[in-house]
Parts: sequence; structure tokens; C-alpha cells
Amino acid sequence: MLHHAGAASVAVTLRYEDDQLAVEVADDGQGWRGNGDGRPATGSANGLGIIGMRERAAAVGGELEVGSRPGGGFRMCARLPAPRAPS
Repeated sequence: MLHHAGAASVAVTLRYEDDQLAVEVADDGQGWRGNGDGRPATGSANGLGIIGMRERAAAVGGELEVGSRPGGGFRMCARLPAPRAPS
């Protein structure tokens, strides 16, 4: 994200909740100008990485959210199934 966003910092958060692993990455860069479906608003080829991440998350039963953060920056959050192993 730092490469594309021009961000000075990035925070990565991992959470395990309700048999799901949540992976959140947020930066303080220039944000997102997408059209809501994983493609950039410009219609260019940029943004295919986000489409690929969304497809990979869906392939394992998860979901991906991306978008600008209030006040600036970009946020990506993936929620992936991670059931506890039987004991």
C-alpha cells in the first residue's frame, strides 16, 4: 500500500473473532477514488490487485472491504473463515 498511496505510515491489525480472522491494513496516504466495486473511478487498469484480493477472499468464504478513511488515507479489511481446531 505504501508504494501506491504515498503514505508515511501504515498500521496492520490482526483479530480473531467469531471463527474469523480479520486482517486490517490502514495507511495515511492519498486515499481511494474507486467506484465501489474494486475498480478505480478512472476506469483504467489500476486496481486489479484489489479485485484479485476480493476474489481470493471470496474463494475461501471470506470478504474484503476497501475504501478511503475519514480524514484521509486508505483502509483494507479482509475477514476470512478460521474455525477453531477441535481439541
